[in-house]
Amino acid sequence: MAEILAIGLFASLMAALLLGFPVAFTLAGVSLLFAGLGHLVGQFDLVLFLGLAPRYFGVMTNETLVAVPLFIFMGMILERSGIAEDLLTTMGRLFGPVRGGLGFSVVLVGAVLAASTGVVGATVVTMGLIALPSMLKAGYDPRLASGVICASATLAQIIPPSTLLIFLADILQGVNQAAQLQKGNLAPTPVSVGDLFAGALLPGLLLVGLYLAWVAIQALFFPARCPALRVPPEERRDLFRSLVPALILPLGLILAVLGSILAGIATATESASIGAVGAVLWAILRSRLTLALFWEATLGTARTSAVIFAILLGASVFSLVFRGLGGEALVTDALAALPGGATAALFVCMLVMFTLGFFLDTLEIIFVMVPIFGPPLLLLGIDPIWLGVLIGMNLQTSFLTPPFGFTLFYLRSVAPPTVSTGAIWAGVAPFVALQLLGLVLVWAAPRTATWLPEAIFGTSFAPAPAPRPADVPSLQDLLGPPTPLAPLELPPPR
Repeated sequence: MAEILAIGLFASLMAALLLGFPVAFTLAGVSLLFAGLGHLVGQFDLVLFLGLAPRYFGVMTNETLVAVPLFIFMGMILERSGIAEDLLTTMGRLFGPVRGGLGFSVVLVGAVLAASTGVVGATVVTMGLIALPSMLKAGYDPRLASGVICASATLAQIIPPSTLLIFLADILQGVNQAAQLQKGNLAPTPVSVGDLFAGALLPGLLLVGLYLAWVAIQALFFPARCPALRVPPEERRDLFRSLVPALILPLGLILAVLGSILAGIATATESASIGAVGAVLWAILRSRLTLALFWEATLGTARTSAVIFAILLGASVFSLVFRGLGGEALVTDALAALPGGATAALFVCMLVMFTLGFFLDTLEIIFVMVPIFGPPLLLLGIDPIWLGVLIGMNLQTSFLTPPFGFTLFYLRSVAPPTVSTGAIWAGVAPFVALQLLGLVLVWAAPRTATWLPEAIFGTSFAPAPAPRPADVPSLQDLLGPPTPLAPLELPPPR
């Protein structure tokens, strides 16, 4: 009966989310409803809810999660102070005379913005307002232009510093600790934000390379889709003068934030504070910081953070009730029974998350699905860093897959009427395939995600090799050579 309730809880939650109810209240409300049903039939102990208070207090006192609003604030300041406009204008002039140059510029600017602002919505809207008209005016195919802009904006989900990776690291830390304790490892290796940032860096750059390669293929075989841009000579003369403030300063901020984490100088929270202060100083140097801009960024940060953490608290109720109904054991047994072992279990997890990405938001998926699939997968021996990178790359596609891909809505809201919704949807299809190709490559070569954390931090989750039978010490080896006994001396007879 408890397993039936666990399955009903998951199905009802998915149905309620698809109907559009508020996520945080849906997660908590549906879970409380099934907890009450489980208690009535004797399958759920309400005493388990006593664990919510420590969980909520842990979230409020978690120093790692403080990095989330700080990174959001950094992105808000940089986005509102015109970093995207400067980058797009400068990179467009730099690569514009090359066939496909505007496409290259959008991809590179998307990567820089991903490593500095990390805001998908603001990035796609800004590039849609600035780059899309220029690309259409230059004769670009609307489908190619739309796809490049939408895909480049989603790089903010996988290239660190990413708020998605921060939450993934926090969830995987708890999941990995529970799984290792269940396996008898009383001192498990912790999963840190720095580890996941380092693990996601090379796969993120891999996606950038795939996007650039696709634009190059279009320029080589279909030159009419991405012609070169004519740049006036006077603009070329001023190019390098504008290149320094437009590109060097953002790259310096990125190096300060990511470099401090990867070098082990600062934690993710400390580096986020460096980024926030650096963004404010950058806006001051560019004479673009006003009281209104600062207030808008602060208010936007508060709203975004409140929504995210409300979802996190609601997801905590769901996880508690789902475990209390035996759902975690049900998923563990189901994945362990698959004929393909860990490979099949991971494939099922990736397939479910990819399918949910068509209908649900990224944060909703990780808060609900990672606590469900995480423990069984880690018990099967899957590296948590590798798993976190695969999940991040998988959920990146949720921003591009219709009918609820957010970048599709954002671009549609700013695109001219000449660009149809069908053209936008058709334009992102090749980039969804490229993201899946990147996912397959990282799956086939796990070292792309695990090598850098191991090289920088020495973090390794590989199981220790079992000793050979000849190497196993015997009890006699442990005790040492036997001590000779003295002869027994009996007293003489009387």
